[in-house]
Amino acid sequence: MTPLFLRRIGIACVVVFAAARIVTTSSTDPVVVGIEASSGSRASSRASSSSSASSSSSSGPTRRAAQEAAAAMPAFAPTATHGGVVYVSGIVPGPAVASPSAADDITSQTTRVLDALSARLAKAGTSLDRVATLTVYLARAEDFAAMNRVWAKYWPADPPSRTTVVASLPSPGALIQVAAVAAAAGSPRQTIHPKAWLKSPSPYSYAVQTGDTLYLAGLVARRGTDNTTVAGDITIQTRTVLDNAKAILAEAGFGFDDIVSARVYLTDLANFGAMNDAYRSAWTRDPPARATIVTGLTSADYLVEISFVAVKGGARVALTTPSASGTSSPPSPNLSSAIGVGPRLFLSGMLGMVPGAAPDAAAQTREILARLGRTMALGGAPWSTIIDSTVYVTDLAKARAVLDVFCAQTGGSLPAGTLVIAKLVSPEALAEITLTTGK
Repeated sequence: MTPLFLRRIGIACVVVFAAARIVTTSSTDPVVVGIEASSGSRASSRASSSSSASSSSSSGPTRRAAQEAAAAMPAFAPTATHGGVVYVSGIVPGPAVASPSAADDITSQTTRVLDALSARLAKAGTSLDRVATLTVYLARAEDFAAMNRVWAKYWPADPPSRTTVVASLPSPGALIQVAAVAAAAGSPRQTIHPKAWLKSPSPYSYAVQTGDTLYLAGLVARRGTDNTTVAGDITIQTRTVLDNAKAILAEAGFGFDDIVSARVYLTDLANFGAMNDAYRSAWTRDPPARATIVTGLTSADYLVEISFVAVKGGARVALTTPSASGTSSPPSPNLSSAIGVGPRLFLSGMLGMVPGAAPDAAAQTREILARLGRTMALGGAPWSTIIDSTVYVTDLAKARAVLDVFCAQTGGSLPAGTLVIAKLVSPEALAEITLTTGK
C-alpha cells in the first residue's frame, strides 16, 4: 500500500463519514469524534492542571471552524459486537436542541450522553443495565460530583465499573466523553465487590464479570476497607493500586496472571519510571498489554489511576512485536506487545517515532500501524477483526491526519473506537493507538 494510495483512501474516508455525521449529529445520537476542543477554565487543583478544558463559550468563528473540521473527520463505527460483548465508541454530547437557551452544563451533557448510550445499546440489542465497564473523559475535574449525581439515576443498583480521568475532548464545547463495553442480551453479568470493602463512594462497581472476562474499575490509592486515601509518592500509590486489584481479582477467582490489558493514567510524566518499577513487580513474566498516558485525575490526592481487563480460562499467549525485517525483538519488562487468549488479541498502545525523522503525525501513524500489523499477523489477526480501538493524539490539530491514515488501513471505514487528546510518555510522540481484535 503506497503513501499515495493511503492519501486517496483517507480523502474517501473523510467524505463518506462527513456525510454520515450530518445525519447522526443530534441530541439522541451525538457526534463520535471532533477535531478541536475549545479552551476553557482549568480546575484549581493539580487534578486537572495537565489538561486544558473544553468550553461552550468559544467565539463564534472559532467554534464554527472547529465544528466544520469535526464534521470532516472520519467517524468510528458506533458499536461492534463480538463473543457476547458490545463495544461502544466514545460518545460526546450533541447539541441541546430541545432547549437551546438553557445552560449547557455537565448535568445536561451527561444526561444526553447516557441517553445516547442507551439508544446505541438498544440498536445493538442490549441495554444500560448490561453495561460492564465505562471510560469517562471529563473536561473539568470540578464536574465530577455533578456527573456522579446524574450517573446514580441511570444505575441505581449494580452499576458498571468505571474509569474517570480529565482530558481535553475532541468536540467543541463538550464537557464529557463516554466509551462503554456491555454484555450482549443473554450473556451473564455479575458485579464483583470484595467482602471486606465498603461500598464505593461514587456510583460504580469495582469490577463486573461477563462470561470469562472481568472488567476492573480505574483504581487509585484508596483503601477499600475504609475508603481513606493512601498518601504517598508514586511508588506507594502504584503498590496500593496493585494491592486493590489483587483483592478484587481474588474475589472473582482471578489472579494477576489472568490480566490481559491495562490502562495507566499518570498525572506527571516524571513519575513514569518509578511507576514502572513498582508496576512490574506484579508479574514474573509476560505482563499484560498496556497503554500509558498523562492526564488529570478527579482528585489532586492521586498520582496514578490504573484499570485492568482479565480473562479466565484458555491458553494465554504473550507476543512481542517483531522488527520490520522480521527478526525477534527482546520483550519489555513492563508490558507485552499483545496478549492473545481464545479468539481475542489485546494489543498495547504503540508509538511510531523513527530515529532521525521529523515529527509528522501521518508518518508516525503509518509506522504505528506497521508495528500493530506485524503484531497482529503474529497473532493471526487480520485488520478486519478489530473490535475496539483507542486513538491518542497529543494535539487536536493532528487528529484528522492520524484518523485518515488509520481509516485507510482499515479499508475506508474506522472500527469502533475512541479519540482521546492526551500527553504521551515520549516527548516526540504525536499519536498512540491500541487495539483489541476478535476472530
